Amino acid sequence: MLHIQSKLQNTDTSIFTVMSAMAKEYGAINLSQGFPDFPCDPKLIDSVTKAMSDGKNQYAPMAGLPALCEFISSYIFQKRSYKYHTEDEITITAGATQAIFTAIAATINYGDEVIIFEPAYDCYAPTIRLFGGVVKAYQLTPPNYNIDWQMVKKLFTSKTKMVIINSPQNPTGVTLSVDDMKALSKLVEGTDIILVSDEVYGHLVFDEKLYESVVAYEELRERSFIIYSFGKMLHSTGWKVGFCLAPKKLMAEFRKVHQFNVFSVNTPMQHGIANYMQGNNQLDELAHFFQAKRDFFRNLLLNSRFELLPCNGSYFQCASYQNISDETDVEFTIRLIKEFGIAAIPVSAFYQNSDDYKVVRFCFAKQNETLARAADKLMKV
Repeated sequence: MLHIQSKLQNTDTSIFTVMSAMAKEYGAINLSQGFPDFPCDPKLIDSVTKAMSDGKNQYAPMAGLPALCEFISSYIFQKRSYKYHTEDEITITAGATQAIFTAIAATINYGDEVIIFEPAYDCYAPTIRLFGGVVKAYQLTPPNYNIDWQMVKKLFTSKTKMVIINSPQNPTGVTLSVDDMKALSKLVEGTDIILVSDEVYGHLVFDEKLYESVVAYEELRERSFIIYSFGKMLHSTGWKVGFCLAPKKLMAEFRKVHQFNVFSVNTPMQHGIANYMQGNNQLDELAHFFQAKRDFFRNLLLNSRFELLPCNGSYFQCASYQNISDETDVEFTIRLIKEFGIAAIPVSAFYQNSDDYKVVRFCFAKQNETLARAADKLMKV
């Protein structure tokens, strides 16, 4: 009999896959997995279709289409007054998760310690372990999920190689402040610690606030892989197109792995996005678009038995159900599907030790009609 030694022995099918499958099985409204149920701009579809019709269907350059990299460089400069070089500091990736995987693969060796903040996007810890790294988790707690940087400092050792941050954060919707960025800068100053900044929801910061990108902080920027997602920006998560920014020295290591991982990314998508983005201000409208959905969803649930936690960004709304049930969050979300027809994500899935604070996550990147139907069901819980 074939014996396989698993490299990820304690890793099962992701909670997103499980909940989406259950939603389909029971005909539930799916507010679990983070994807819109509304279409992207038809002009974007037309732009990609034209690229295919024009024969842009063979391999793109390994690092990405120059025109798309140039748009990214110009856009970041416009917003942050810092210029990333298109030739050696920007790489187009097959979505943000591939970029995160590649950054970790390129830099983490056996025994290296990586600090993450939990609840955390579920790809971080398994990828670190896959390459022999050691996960050091700082645990955030509801309702505000604030960071005590003096406590974080205690996690640093001589083996600390990387810190991963995510703002706005999935699943909590919490954003890092200026003080947070300054505290992190002070902790890594004078070290060789690498930073991965997951900024895929960076364009979704609400209440007229500017998200604190690593790009704006020199001490952080010079040691950072900064990761974005066109899927999140353009309502096209299934296309799996993202990008990574990094200083030349780090990017050289990133590309050594990238070329043997995916080599290059979907060519007509890159052409289509590059052409579509010229003169398009859609990215500047995203925050208002999703804030309206956040406010719409929250207002519908104001008189429910759920306690709505703060949501400063992303398209996720966390809610405590401690006034409703003593069930574990996994038990509660399963019952939500079976009895009430709503799929959510148990936030314990974002902690390595499945810590249960009786909080669930809803995705509000949905049509208002979908959100209204979902809220009607949730009001009955």
